[in-house]
Amino acid sequence: MANNTSQHILPTSANLLGFCLFVITSLHLTNKATSSVIDEFTSIIALLLACSCLFSFISIRTTDPGREEKFESIADYLFIISLIGIVIIILLLVFGLIK
Repeated sequence: MANNTSQHILPTSANLLGFCLFVITSLHLTNKATSSVIDEFTSIIALLLACSCLFSFISIRTTDPGREEKFESIADYLFIISLIGIVIIILLLVFGLIK
C-alpha cells in the first residue's frame, strides 16, 4: 500500500457525509433551506465527501501500486477540501449567518 491513508479517509469521510446530510435535513425541517446558501454549500461538500469515499475505496481495492497512489492522492485532496468546507459551514452556523 502507498501510505495507508485511504484506510483512514474512508470511514472518516463516511462519518462527515452523515454530518452533512444531518445539516441538510435540519435546514429542511426548520424551513431555513429556502433562505440560506448553507443548504447548497453543504450539498456540494457532501458530494465531495462521497467522491472521497469512492476514490478511497478504489485505492484500497486496487492491486496496481501506481493507481493506488493516484486514487489515494485524489481521495486525500477531496477530503481536505471537504474538511475546510465543513469548517466554513460550522462557522456560518455558529455566527448565525443564516438569514
